[in-house]
This record gives sequence, structure tokens and C-alpha cells, in this order.
Amino acid sequence: MPGSVKLRSVKKTILKSISHSIQMLMNILILLQRQMFRFASCREICMMIFGSICAIIHGSAQPLMLLVFGMLTDTFIEYDIELNELTDPEKVCVNNTIQIFNLCSNAFHTFFCPNFFLKYSVLFCFRLLDIEYEMTNFAYYYVGIGAGVFILGYLQISLWITAAARQIQIIRKMYFRKVMRMEIGWFDCTSVGELNTRMSDDINKINDAIADQVGIFIQRFTTFVCGFLMGFAKGWKLTLVIVSVSPLIGVGAGLMALFVAKLTGMELQAYAKAGAVADEVLSSVRTVAAFGGEKKEVERYDHNLVSAQRWGIRKGLIMGFFTGYMWFIIFLCYALAFWYGSSLVVDTQEYSPGTLLQVFFGVLIAALSLGQASPCLEAFAAGRGAATIIFETIERKPEIDCLSEAGYKLNKVKGDLEFHNITFHYPSRPEVKILDQLNLQVKSGETTAFVGPSGAGKSTAVQLIQRFYDPKEGMVTLDGHDIRGLNIQWLRSLIGIVEQEPVLFATSIAENIRYGRPGVSNDDIITAAKEANAYNFIMDLPQKFDTLVGEGGGQMSGGQKQRIAIARALVRNPRILLLDMATSALDNESEAVVQEALDKVRMGRTTISIAHRLSTIKNADVIVGFEHGRAVERGKHEELLDRKGVYFTLVTLQSQGDKALNQKARQAASSDPDAERKSLNRAGSYRASLRSSVHQRSRSQLSNVVHELSVAIAGELGPRSYSETHSGLPDDDSDEVEPAPVARILKYNAPEWPYMLFGSFGAAVNGGVNPVYALLFSQILATFSMPDPVEQRREINGICLFFVVVGLVSFFTQLLQGYAFSKSGELLTRRLRCLGFQAMLGQEIAWFDDHRNSPGALTTRLATDASQVQGATGSQIGMIVNSLTNIGVAIIISFYFSWKLTLVILCFLPFLALSGGFQAKMLTGFAKQDKEAMEAAGQISGEALNNIRTIAGLGKERNFVEMFEAQLEAPYQAALKKANVYGACYGFAQCVVFMANSASYRFGGYLVYREGLHFSFVFRVISAIVTSGTALGRASSYTPDYAKAKISAARFFQLLDHIPKISVYSDEGDKWDNFKGDIEFIDCKFTYPSRPDIQVLNGLSVSVRPGQTLAFVGSSGCGKSTSVQLLERFYDPNNGRVLIDGRESTRVNVAFLRSKIGIVSQEPILFDCSIAENIRYGDNQRHLSMDDVIAAAKKAQLHDFVMSLPEKYDTNVGSQGSQLSRGQKQRIAIARAIIRDPKILLLDEATSALDTESEKTVQDALDKAREGRTCIVIAHRLSTIQNSDIIAVMSRGYVIEKGTHDYLMSLKGAYYKLVTTGAPIS
Repeated sequence: MPGSVKLRSVKKTILKSISHSIQMLMNILILLQRQMFRFASCREICMMIFGSICAIIHGSAQPLMLLVFGMLTDTFIEYDIELNELTDPEKVCVNNTIQIFNLCSNAFHTFFCPNFFLKYSVLFCFRLLDIEYEMTNFAYYYVGIGAGVFILGYLQISLWITAAARQIQIIRKMYFRKVMRMEIGWFDCTSVGELNTRMSDDINKINDAIADQVGIFIQRFTTFVCGFLMGFAKGWKLTLVIVSVSPLIGVGAGLMALFVAKLTGMELQAYAKAGAVADEVLSSVRTVAAFGGEKKEVERYDHNLVSAQRWGIRKGLIMGFFTGYMWFIIFLCYALAFWYGSSLVVDTQEYSPGTLLQVFFGVLIAALSLGQASPCLEAFAAGRGAATIIFETIERKPEIDCLSEAGYKLNKVKGDLEFHNITFHYPSRPEVKILDQLNLQVKSGETTAFVGPSGAGKSTAVQLIQRFYDPKEGMVTLDGHDIRGLNIQWLRSLIGIVEQEPVLFATSIAENIRYGRPGVSNDDIITAAKEANAYNFIMDLPQKFDTLVGEGGGQMSGGQKQRIAIARALVRNPRILLLDMATSALDNESEAVVQEALDKVRMGRTTISIAHRLSTIKNADVIVGFEHGRAVERGKHEELLDRKGVYFTLVTLQSQGDKALNQKARQAASSDPDAERKSLNRAGSYRASLRSSVHQRSRSQLSNVVHELSVAIAGELGPRSYSETHSGLPDDDSDEVEPAPVARILKYNAPEWPYMLFGSFGAAVNGGVNPVYALLFSQILATFSMPDPVEQRREINGICLFFVVVGLVSFFTQLLQGYAFSKSGELLTRRLRCLGFQAMLGQEIAWFDDHRNSPGALTTRLATDASQVQGATGSQIGMIVNSLTNIGVAIIISFYFSWKLTLVILCFLPFLALSGGFQAKMLTGFAKQDKEAMEAAGQISGEALNNIRTIAGLGKERNFVEMFEAQLEAPYQAALKKANVYGACYGFAQCVVFMANSASYRFGGYLVYREGLHFSFVFRVISAIVTSGTALGRASSYTPDYAKAKISAARFFQLLDHIPKISVYSDEGDKWDNFKGDIEFIDCKFTYPSRPDIQVLNGLSVSVRPGQTLAFVGSSGCGKSTSVQLLERFYDPNNGRVLIDGRESTRVNVAFLRSKIGIVSQEPILFDCSIAENIRYGDNQRHLSMDDVIAAAKKAQLHDFVMSLPEKYDTNVGSQGSQLSRGQKQRIAIARAIIRDPKILLLDEATSALDTESEKTVQDALDKAREGRTCIVIAHRLSTIQNSDIIAVMSRGYVIEKGTHDYLMSLKGAYYKLVTTGAPIS
């Protein structure tokens, strides 16, 4: 029965199924086309259609292989039946022909056989099947299909990827071009990080959805259709029986998904609660440290982890149960299919054994293909989601289109600017009014200086001139023309701007200056450099004007960057010059040089200068004072000083601070000749890093024990100037760790060894199940060639029953594996999270100032690292044991039944296992290549988006668009190369199975014929090796998780092994009984570890006796709150000493010292629990009764208010105390401080945020709390400090005046000025 005859008989079925597939898939493609493929040209559409046709034919290859497989099985069985015939003594094989003889009886022989030598008569003869010839034919079929699959696979993938590459290139270009056209207000509402993510990740998602995934989906969907069609065409009865069982699997899968989703939700909810606790605690770490609540918080965190652990274990149990259930149903399905199918083969003889296999595997492959097609649908959904956002941006019309050619250009520009009734809100903060009916005139040729506190609207006014925004009401005019009617590019070409933090681009100095004006000559560049006082330093550099400035100008000093920026502004020959704090970031020497350059270039131009230094503004033609979005005063330096307004306050504070610092420097100069220079440089660098510090400090505002921004003088801080330079801190990239040893990971999991042992036993039994399936499957085939029908039926029933037994064993072992490993894994996760959290709370406060240790980052690290460590233990061990047992048992079975055939197939095993791995490796390799190819384009887009204001100011949007588009050619070429290589890899991975089958069955035929191997052993060995191959693939797929787990564990161990400089858990250090509260600061110098270039305390010396009150006053950033933090030992001074009762603070036990200090801050942090719990938090060393709580509440004037609440002391205060007013929160914080009965009380602006009524109540409570205690007060309202024993006026980290209120008033110094002008101290 040659296979070729039967093959032709089913051609119609396959062709019909292909036409059905084409019809369905074309409908899907047309639907997708409208959404995703809008940028495809005719060429790409043709490629996609041809690629789809290849995918459809490729998809029908597996069902076609099943036809060959069915005929091959029939051929083997037929051959075995013929061999069984030969066991009959009447049948003999002569010349490959079976001859059936009948032995003559003696009587017959006597009468009818004249020839005595003739003893037999030939009744019948037929040719014995030539099994080698037939197997050779089948091998050719396999090779033919394999070759076809290779070509189709290659074409399908390469065509789709090539078509997608071109479309993605167009999308990238259009998206970047549109983003660069957007108005600045749009960028305010859209973060640069988000845009960069869209440029890479979102467009990559679109790529995934329109590239090879479409072809793979079409292929798998076709296999699904063809498989089912073949099942119904070849044997509808058996197909219906198999399909009837599938709802049980579907119900199991559905229920599992439902339960797992529900339990995961519960687990995540519990983890979210624990995460909320961690986030709340880490955000308020200073409060926790101040009140010694570390151990209490670890217990609270662990309590929340217990419920998460419980849900996790239940989830593992449910997953084990349903996985076991599904395997049980699958084995039941095998039993039913083979039992019913064998009756159709043996009893009714409707099917041949080959048909039975074709139908069974046809339906199985169809179902599997449908399952494999579903991830593609996820990619399509993700792609469509990403495309919606990307295409929305592409279609959006910018409100101020910077690349528009519209608008007119004036022939002659004088340079008169005027603001008419301007009202303005930033689009990102529509509720905050920045400019309020601003009316202002700036005359041409004059220098106008804008001064005023932060947020008054100075920089906003400058940005309106550049037309970064349009005002909501009113208008800005240039020479009487509304600037909205002028051409934007032309308008911006008139303006030169020098900012406080100038942006330089990553190119040479000459190119940076050339950005000022296109087509400028080298002579003009040199002239501009000379005017900007930059020429000399440039010529001193080895490469002169060709010197690269580095990313963001990182290779240049502040002064050099500033001068290059001035040269860039000058080369434009601008009519209007805008100087936005152009010298505030420089040291004294650089400032003098840059200021000289600016004075030189201001002549004859309309100049607007925003500055805080007197030296830079007192020579201006006009000084305009801004307050609350209005120009409140206008005039020259002397006029405004007489008026005693905004300008006067600024001048008073600044001159006083400078005077103190200079005096300090002169004192030090006598002992150290270099000191003056150092001091001046320090002052300069102090200013230089002002802004870099703000962002970091704001993250951890003493949660808020220290409400202190590092600002030199009043009002120097504005949101536009925040720059996140984390000085002195390494970047995340440098945070690479060596993978942790597995032994150490397992050590933490050691208490769960019984669970892991039982789990491994279950996993090992499960691993043996698949090879047993191969054994049973081949045994079924063997029964079809048995001659005795009764024996045959008994054998089949026995095997089917054995399938059921294997299913039951699988059910129980899956259950055991699921439960045991989830239990051990969840216990490990909880243990690690707890240890990690404890280690975090044990770190010194400086550790939390590092931007890598922000509360969000730490909470994420706790969550992800701890759960990822499970990748090296827990269920992963089960999976690996399972896979290894599977491979081991399969290879033992194979070698036992035919070592020769096993060796032949093993030659293909590396290809089978590696084809999948190679494919994955190729893809990750390409992903890396794609990333590298996109890096250059990403750098340009990143630089452009990060510095969009500078680029808009220079009108260089078009240049960046062109540079970006030029860089897109490399990724496009890489994608074309990837299309060919990945296509070939995919084709090879698909065809290697066919080649392996071809060789295996051909060699199997040889062994059956030459060495008498039973044909069922051929199927047994091949099936066993194939299952081991898939197990090998599965095992290798765990390596990424395993590697990730080792890295996560290493990061975790790094945290656990980190020894804090100030340890709260240590018992070392002095403790004493008669603690008095005598405090003395002796020449303390201090810089924050995260900002080592800013000297915060500059030789602080002050003391306070037991029971006295010391008040600190001074502008923000002068070091008031820092001194409080040194006392709390959040930090230790770099130089100098802090003495407590005559003992050095660094030698005192940390927990003991903090237990003697109570603190009330401006914005007290309350925890998300009851009022009573929050008050009890004041003393975590002992158990406090309700009477203690009430007594403290009464002292804090809180009791009556609490009793008026429905739930009284059990009232929950909400997150951060959000359910209470400020005054109520403040009084709870006072009660919390009182309950610990502290010897030292720290009040950090404890009433500054309150209204008058609340302030009076809180002040009464504070006055009562201060009795008999050493008290340090930081306050800005004179009413709260004038009764203090000592008032210390601070400036720049140094006490400039100290004494009682009356004494300081008599000095008529800084304190006197502040009191008499009524100005706020900060």
C-alpha cells in the first residue's frame, strides 16, 4: 500500500481548507489594515499579501504531515501483520514473497502425486511489503514538506518584517516631526520620559503588531482550521468524541483562570497594603527614626505580609489542583480516544490505524495551534493601544506651530516691548494664576531688571516674549505689533537668551556657537567668542574651537558654559537680549568675567535681566519689582530702596548674609592664608549647586521634620530652574552586581526543606509521566497488528485503563508539587521582604538622600527583588526537577528499546532543542542590535526633547528633525538584515522536525527489516526523544528567570550586608540615668553627603542650658533645620562636635539619645491609623495605657476635640493625617512628643502653617509642653520667639548674632532690621 496513492485522495480536503483559511484571514487583515497599516504603500501591501499566502500554505504543512504519518503507521502495521503471518508453518517467505502451502496427505499422495519428491502444493502466494522502499518514499515526502516549509517560513517572516520596517520608519519620522512642532505648553503636560518611551517602546509595540507576529498568527490559525477540517473529513465520529471532552478541559482552564485571577487579586491587595505601609514608613523615615519606631514598623509590615502569604499558598494549591485536573482529563481523553478509536479500527473496521492517528493528532494539533495563536492577539491589542496614542499625536494640531510659515515679518525692528493686561496660567497648572493683569513697558536700548520672590512671574514674562506660550488675556507687543501675528521663527531669530543653566549640545564649541545663526562664518564665531570673553580660554584648549563640550556641556566648567552660551546669543546679533540669572551659578571669579562680557554686549540692545545679585542689577536703567504676578514697583536702585518694598527686603537679607560670611572668612584668614580663597570659592560653589539640591531635598523633607530648601537668598527658587543633578552620586548604570551564589539563596529557604523535598518528589513523578505516555502510545499501535482479536481487545482495554491510572497519579503529584513549592516560595518571599525592610529602616538617613533610594524605588525593590528570588527556588526547582526527570526517563526508555535508533535521533536533538533556543537568541540578539541602531537616533531625540526650550529659543527644530531622520537609516537597514536572517532561522526551526522524522523513520524501517526490531519500538523511541526535546526546551526557558533571581538576590544581599554609619539597632554607645538636656554645638561644619559641594553649616557654635529655650531665625538654607538633625543624629558633623550633657554625640547610643528628644514639625507626619495609635507612637519602648494617651492629649489641648468625634480616640486619621485639619494634626503631634516625656523638645516652625485661631490654641499647648525642658525653636513669626532665652540669627551656616530679644534689638543689626520692616525672615 504505497503512500503516494492515498496522498492524492485527500488533496481536495486540504485545498478546500486552505481556501476557507484565506477567506477568513483576508477579512482579519482588511480589518487590521484600516487601523495599523495606514502608512503602507502599494509595495508593502503586496509584500504583506504574498507573506500571508506563504503563511497559509505553511500552516497547512503540519496537517499534511499527519496524512503522511497516518499512511506510514498503516504501512508499518501492515508489514507487522505480514510478519505475523510468517509464524504460521504453512506460510514461507521465498524471494520476498509469501507463499502459502498445503501439506499433502498420504492417501492423496499415493493416488494423485506421481512424483514422490513433491511433498507440498502451493495454494496462494503474494509479495511481502518492501518496508525499506516504502520508508524511503515516506522519507522523501518528509524531506519535500520540510524543504517547502523552510522556503515558506523564510518568505513569510522576511516579507512581513521588511514591510513593517518601512512603515515603522515612516511612523518614527512623522511622530518626531510632529512632537518637535508642538508648543511648549504641551511639553509641560507631557513628561520627556513618557515621550522617550513612546519613541522607543510604543513604536516597538506597533512594530510587533504589524511584523512577523501577523504571519505567525495566520500560519497557526490555518493549522487550526486545517487540523479540524482533516479530523472531520477523515473521521467525524472520533472527532466528535474528542471534541465532546474538550469542554471539560475548557471548564478546568476557565475555572483555574478565574480562581487564580481572584486569588492573585487578593494577594496583590495584601501586598499593596504591605507596600502602602512600606511606602508610608519610608516616606516618613525621619519621623520613624525620631520616635524609634523601626521595630514596630517591621512588625506592622510583616503582619500585612502574612495575609499575602496565605493567599499565595492558596493560589499555588489551586493551580496545582487544576493543573492536575487538566492532565487527568487529557489522559482520560487519550484513553477514551484510543478505546473508542480502536473499536472503530478493530470491531467495525471503519478506520485504519493510520486514520485513527490522523484524526486524533489532527484535532490535538488544531487545539494546540489555537492556543499558540493567542499570544499574537495580545501583541495586536498592545500594538493597537500604542498606535492609538502615537497616531493621536501625529494628527494633533499644535496651538503654536513653530515650523509654520504663517505670520508677517517687520522690515525694521526697534525693540520696544509692552505687556498689556496680561493674565496667564501654565497649561500644566491651570488653577494657579502666574501673571495677574500685568502691565509693563520695556523701552528699546534700555536694560530692565526684573526682581522679586520666586513664583512672582519674572521668568514667565520672559517666556511670553519668546512666544513659548500665549497669554489667556491681554497681549504682548513688539513695536506696537501683537507678537501672535508675527512669524515665530523670525520673531525668535531677533532674540538672544542666556539662561542660568545654559544648555550646550554634544558637539564642538564652534558648532554650539553656530547654533545661534545658520551659515555663520568662522570669523563671526571668533568675534562673538571675543565679545563673550570666551576666546582666551578656548584658544588655551588643545583642539581650540573643535573641542567637544560633552553631553550637556559636561566637559566645561559653569563659567565656560555660560560664556559659550553668551557667544551663541551674540552671534545672532539680537535686537532683544534676555538674561535669566545668567551669572547666579558662577563662582566669584567667573562671575566677574561673565558680567563684564554681559555689560559689554548690552549696549544698544533692548535687554531684560532677571537677577538676584546686587552687583548685576543696581546698574540697570530700570528695576521692576514683581509680586504675585504683577509689576508692583518700578524705578532705579536708590528710589526702590527708599520705598522699602520687595526690592528693599531682598537687598537687606542679602547684604547682611554677605557681610557675615566675609567677616567669618577674615577671621579664618589669620590662621590659614588660603582660607579666604577657599571661603569665596565655597560661597560660589554654594550658589552653583543651589538648584541641583532642591529636587533631592524636597524628596525627604524630614518627612517633614526639616522643611528647609537650600536657597541662598529669599525668593531665589522657581520651578523652572530645578535641575536634577545628583552631585556626588553614581548613576544607576554603575549599580551592577555579581549574581548571588545559589547556596546562599537556598540557605534562606532552609527551614522549608520538608516542603521542597515532597515537592521535588511530586515533580520527579510528573516528569516521568510524559515518557510513560510514549510507552503507552506505541503499545496501542502494537496491538493493531495482533492476530488474536480477544487478546487484542484485552490488551487495548488494559492500556486505556493504564492511561487513566497515569492520569490519577499525575493529578495527585501535580497537587503535591503545586502546594509544596508555593508554600516554600511564599515563606521565602515573606522572610526576604521582612529582612529587607528591616535592613532599610536600619540605614542612616544619608542613605535615603541618595536618589536611588527614594521611597518609590525602595518599595519597588522590596516587591520585585523578593519575588524574583523565587526564580531560583520554589516552583522553579519543581520545573527543573520535572524537566530533568522527563529527559532522564525518556533517554533510558529509548536506549533500552533501541540504542541505534536513539543515537540517530539524538543527532537531531541539539537541532530540535537549539532551533527554539537559537530563534530566541537571534531575537534577543536582534533586539540588542535594534537597540544599538536606535541609540544614535535616541540620543538625538533625547537631547532634543530634554532641551526643547533652548532649541525652540534658537529656532533649531528643523535641524534636529533632519538629524533624527538621517539616523533612522541604520535601524531600517538593520531591520532588513534581520528580516532575512530571522526568516532563515525561523524556516530552519520549522523544517528541522520534518528532517528529523524523515531520517528517524527511514532508519527505523531499516532496523525493522534488517534487524527484526518491532515497529512499535520505532514509535516508542521517537516519541520518547521528542518529549525529552520539549522538556529540554522548557528547562532552558527557565534560565532567564534563574539568572534574574540570582541578580535580584545579589541586590538583596547587598542591602542586607550594608553596614550603616549610624546604626539604630546597635547596643553600643553611652547611656546614663540623670539625662539633663545640656546642648552645645562647637564649630560644627557640615555638608549633606548627597551634595558635598554645598557647605550648609560653616562653623556653627551655640549652646543651650537645661530648661532654656533657644530660637533659631534666618533665611531658608542657612542651616537651622540641619542643626536640629545633627542633634537627632540623623547625620554627624564633618568637623566640630555636638555635645549632649558634655558627652560627644557620636559616642552616645543612637536609640537612647533619640528616646530623650521629642519633635514637632511644621507639617507633622501622622500614620494611617487611629488617633490613639498615633499618640502612642511617641514612645515605642514601653506599652502605654489609655490613661497615658488621654493625659498627653489634655496637655496638648487635644482631648476636648477628640471626645467630640463619633469614634473618639479610635478615629482613623487617614493617610498622612488627611482626615484632620492642620491645627488638629499639629496638636496630635504635640501629644505624641509629650507622651515620651522628652528632656529636649524640638519645635520646627510648629505653628507657621496655621490660621490665627488654631495658632493660638497650638501655641498655648506648646508653651505648656516647654515647661521644664530644654527647647530649640525654629520659627519665622516673631511673636513665637521673642520670649526665648537665646535667639540665634543664622546666615549661611553661621550664627551672626545671638542674645535675648531686647539685646538684639539694641544691637540694631540684622534682627532689628527684620523686626522693624516687618518682613518675613525667610
